[in-house]
Amino acid sequence: MNKNYKNKLITFNALIEALEQIPTIGKKSALKMAYTLGVDNKFLGIKIAHCLEEAIAHIRTCEVCNALSESQLCDICSDEHRLNGQLCIVLHPRDIFILEENTNYEGRYFVLNSVENFNPYSLRENIQNNHINEIIFAFSPTLANEAIMLFIEDKLSDLNLSFSKIAQGIPTGIGLDNVDSLSLSRALQSRTKL
Repeated sequence: MNKNYKNKLITFNALIEALEQIPTIGKKSALKMAYTLGVDNKFLGIKIAHCLEEAIAHIRTCEVCNALSESQLCDICSDEHRLNGQLCIVLHPRDIFILEENTNYEGRYFVLNSVENFNPYSLRENIQNNHINEIIFAFSPTLANEAIMLFIEDKLSDLNLSFSKIAQGIPTGIGLDNVDSLSLSRALQSRTKL
C-alpha cells in the first residue's frame, strides 16, 4: 500500500485535524465525520458549514446574565414571568441548556464563564435590578467550586440574600461501588427522613 496516498489528501486531512480539535472527538470519529461531510453527504457538509458561519456571526452573550443570545438580552432576561426572586449561578452558558431541559426552574441565571474574569459588580447590579433574594449555585461538587461559592457569598454578604446549592447525591440506578467518595459523603450528609 502506498503510504503517501493519505498524506496527499491535504484538504481531507486538514478537515480531520480540525474535527479532532472538538472536545471528545478522537481520530477515528474525526475520520468518519470528515468522510461523511466531505464525501458521502456533501449537502450536509455545506449545511453545517453555513450554520456554523451563521452561529459565529450572530451568537453573543446576554449583557445582563452572560448566557448565549442573539440580541442584547437573552429570552430569559427578557421574560417578565421569570422575576421570582431566584438567581441561579452557573459556570458555563451550556449549563443553562441542561437546567432548562431537565428542571422546572423558573428564575433567572447568571453565568460566571471564568472565575478570573468574574465581575462581582455586574452580579450585584443584576441582583439589585431584578430584586433577587435567593442565590442558587448549580455547580458540580469540587473543592474549587466550593471555594468559588464561598468567595461569591462573601462578596454579596451585605445584600441579605439566602444562598443554596443544588443537592448532590447518588444517581438513580447506580451501585455504591460506582459512586465517588465526595458524592457518597454528600448523599449521606443530605439524607432525608422516610
